[in-house]
Amino acid sequence: MERLDGKVALISGGARGQGAAEAKLFVREGAKVVFGDILDAEGQQVEAEIRASGGEATYVHLNVTSEADWRAAVDTAVNTYGKLDILVNNAGIVVRKDLESTTVDDWDHVMAVNAKGVFFGTKAAIPAMKQAGGGSIVNISSGAGIAPSPGTPASYAATKGAVRIFSKGTAVQYAKDHIRCNSVHPGPIDTPMIQEAQSDPAQREARLQLIPLGRVGTAEDIAYGVLYLASDEAAFVTGSELVIDGGRTAQ
Repeated sequence: MERLDGKVALISGGARGQGAAEAKLFVREGAKVVFGDILDAEGQQVEAEIRASGGEATYVHLNVTSEADWRAAVDTAVNTYGKLDILVNNAGIVVRKDLESTTVDDWDHVMAVNAKGVFFGTKAAIPAMKQAGGGSIVNISSGAGIAPSPGTPASYAATKGAVRIFSKGTAVQYAKDHIRCNSVHPGPIDTPMIQEAQSDPAQREARLQLIPLGRVGTAEDIAYGVLYLASDEAAFVTGSELVIDGGRTAQ
């Protein structure tokens, strides 16, 4: 039996990178998936790929800073597939500036996507999960939410620290409703976000030196951790942090 047999999931930031990997893996493991992004052409392509392989998935336009978009995405899951069991708050951005160069608009934008977006998604999903008798929320934080690297923008680290503690608060508050909430803390992962930042080979090599396992992670490395937390295998896991970083934060 598949690990998410009979489950319905909603994933933000699903058009590429980790979100797309999670959507595809969830479908392979028996879930029906609604996934959203602002990259509509790429999202529709992922939807087409999943459907071509026989999976059930629906792409929706989802700007995570819009409460109305979140409500519509949850409604799509419930109306199309009958319920909502799993939420993955995966969407995130980074503004690569040092603290003195970071403007108020930069700060507000990163906070809006990375922190407020998780709040909106969680708030929208909880009533549907209560209706379903419980659920699992997986919030994608970062290794930066535990121990930022020297080059990590402080604005980004602040949002990911917020996600880490928000997850614990949610876990404690909604345990009585059988809703679990955990955070995942990826290290450097080979996704468009990292590729854009590390076009310089010397910079990439320096980053590798910080990772005991000696490689950057893949989107699939993260997706399998998210799969575990989303599944009933993690039935006694809530308010926890799953670090998937090749050992970077262990040093």
